[in-house]
Amino acid sequence: MVTTTATSSIFPVTSSSSDNGGKSSKNGGNSSLNIGGLKSKQNSNGINIKTNASSSKINGTTVVTATTATPIKVENDSSLSSSSSQHHPRTFINQLPDWSMLLAAVTTIFLAAEKQWMMLDWKPRRSDDMLVDPFGIGKIVQDGLVFRQNFSIRSYEIGADKTASIDTLMNHLQETALNHVKTAGLLGDGFGSTPEMCKKNLIWVVTRMQVVVDRYPTWGDVVQVDTWVSATGKNGMRRDWLVRDSKTGEILTRASSVWVMMNKLTRKLSKIPEEVRGEIEPYFVNSDPVVDEDNRKLTKLDDTAEYIRTGLTPRWSDLDVNQHVNNVKYIGWILESAPQPILESHELHSMTLEYRRECGRNSVLESLTDVSGADIGNLADSGFVECKHLLRLNDGAEIVRGRTEWRPKPAINFDILNQAPLQNT
Repeated sequence: MVTTTATSSIFPVTSSSSDNGGKSSKNGGNSSLNIGGLKSKQNSNGINIKTNASSSKINGTTVVTATTATPIKVENDSSLSSSSSQHHPRTFINQLPDWSMLLAAVTTIFLAAEKQWMMLDWKPRRSDDMLVDPFGIGKIVQDGLVFRQNFSIRSYEIGADKTASIDTLMNHLQETALNHVKTAGLLGDGFGSTPEMCKKNLIWVVTRMQVVVDRYPTWGDVVQVDTWVSATGKNGMRRDWLVRDSKTGEILTRASSVWVMMNKLTRKLSKIPEEVRGEIEPYFVNSDPVVDEDNRKLTKLDDTAEYIRTGLTPRWSDLDVNQHVNNVKYIGWILESAPQPILESHELHSMTLEYRRECGRNSVLESLTDVSGADIGNLADSGFVECKHLLRLNDGAEIVRGRTEWRPKPAINFDILNQAPLQNT
């Protein structure tokens, strides 16, 4: 009961004008509040409250209770206009939320996006600017006959002396060759094959490769690779590469290769069909090889070779889409049998390779190396070192014959490795 009484005193209950306790004032309808003998006058906001109160004793304590209350009437302040006292009907429009905050947020997002776009696209584009190729796909230059692509040397592409490995350089050459065919619109369903080649189950295979490295790029360098094709012989195509430092234009690497066609099903060499010749001849450049051809015969090594590494097997990742070992992988296998002192004190300057047959994923190979005219135990005064190589199957069938030439590493690289060869006294 006490709770009910206290609640009713706080929240007045509306009653009719004929309530027994109610009295109307004579001065404009104003009412006063009288609770327990206390009277309150009209407040400054014009709120008039009329109520009756009675007292009772509960456990010896006097409790004042409000029994009736008149409706609360709010009069407008004189500073407000009379029109604001009118109540507008609630409609769907009146109940809509305030959309100004949402509109401001959307506007902010659009302005930020526009600013970011302007920051990315601020530089004027030129036809000869490599920035038009932000994803490194490359472009056709020099009257549509030369393909150009830039590569950044990554941290995982360098060796212990902080320079790019020969495998990295060879992968750049292979990548630009394929992108050249793709950008020229000649790529069919095969791996570097034209549409007519795909119809006839033909693929390209390399038979000879010559590479000369004048300087190896280092981590963070950006190299510019140019490549083009020319005719060679009756059924061959020559592809050349020129690698430069993108900032200075210094020539870093030159390479030249000869390619022929092979039937993908029979694995036999094939002549170039006239339909295929019609596709590729418009892109031939009439130029000499970028590397002077080395006509010296590559001799065959046998079991008398000084260094032999056996038990080499291809991994699944070494195969390309034509189901044979990628030709770049052969270079790594050839160097497996190179003497360790040469690898530590010298760097590969040039190499000539002759590809004689392919090998599959189940092949087991052997790598053979002979060193010509150098004392492995005393390489400090040897200068350039020449090596002969042979990569063969374990049954003796030849895969690749090769010859490499090595030059002493720069002194800075010896300092990095802390293994500079000692000078004779």
